[in-house]
Amino acid sequence: MLLTRQTLPKTIPDVAALDDLLCRPSQALIDDLAKVEGDIMILGVAGKMGPTLAGLAKAAVPDRRIIGVARFSDASVKDWLQARGVETINCDLMDEKAIAALPKAPNIVFMAGRKFGAEGDLSLTWAMNAHVPALVAQAFPSSRIVAFSTGCIYPFVPVDGQGSTEDMAPNPPGEYAQSCVGRERMFEHFSRKFGTPGRLFRLNYAIDMRYGVLHDIATRVLTGTPIDVSLGHVNFIWQGDASSQALRCLAYCTTPTSPINVSGHEILAVRDLAEKFGARFGCAPVLTGKEEPTAWLTDTSKAVELFGLPVVDTEQLIAWTADWVSRAMPSLGKPTKYEVRDGRY
Repeated sequence: MLLTRQTLPKTIPDVAALDDLLCRPSQALIDDLAKVEGDIMILGVAGKMGPTLAGLAKAAVPDRRIIGVARFSDASVKDWLQARGVETINCDLMDEKAIAALPKAPNIVFMAGRKFGAEGDLSLTWAMNAHVPALVAQAFPSSRIVAFSTGCIYPFVPVDGQGSTEDMAPNPPGEYAQSCVGRERMFEHFSRKFGTPGRLFRLNYAIDMRYGVLHDIATRVLTGTPIDVSLGHVNFIWQGDASSQALRCLAYCTTPTSPINVSGHEILAVRDLAEKFGARFGCAPVLTGKEEPTAWLTDTSKAVELFGLPVVDTEQLIAWTADWVSRAMPSLGKPTKYEVRDGRY
């Protein structure tokens, strides 16, 4: 079954159904991947988004090799990928020789990076987010490279505007986001040096039932945990839509590589989202603080022009999340920390 707005389920009963939904391709994804030839290799595949992105790629182009590369400290992720027909390679991306031994796949999605706990070992954060990209960019000069980045590289912008555009110069607080600028600069430098086509995929807050901004807000509302609305506005996107757009970027690479903002097209108030969950749960959210006039927000006009609007809209995400959280379904236990304003994660 193809992913369309008409085929979306009313509820997502369990993790298996969630994974199947995240791995369901749209016709637009199939069509765009038909424009690029060759296998697809995903570096850093074992994170939150990587497994289902790999599964989505395999479902969209079942006759091609989809190769997932990671250290696979959790062996179950490897088993999950292999069960869906994704090849796996154990590799420490800090090891230059190990990178050199990887297949020279013509299409690469780079997802490796370090965020949570970034402040605990800043040298490791910089090594993962800037040194590793330099190694990868030099090892694959002839491949298309879609490199995951973050909207956190932008400065705060007014909440009553349209959000940061790709033309805005990065100027983020905190070393985590600064190291992400380093990641982009490494891919940009070697793209210019080697003529490597690519895209810098500036993603703001993917949503999965097990984690994400909505999961954080819904859980706090249900448990009566106070919600600080100081960083009072966000934008986000269903993880399946984000994964699809990342893969579709392979058909829209530029030389040299260039950024593209990916998120929901709406700027949403945390207060409003909390109240919507409160209405569904039958309890009033506990809100603290006062909305600041700025936040991390991105303008996704370029992505909408290329890909159209996300298949899954905000109201559907709220309904799915409320149902999931109310049934005490599994959580990854990884808060997005969307409310952090000083860049310290």
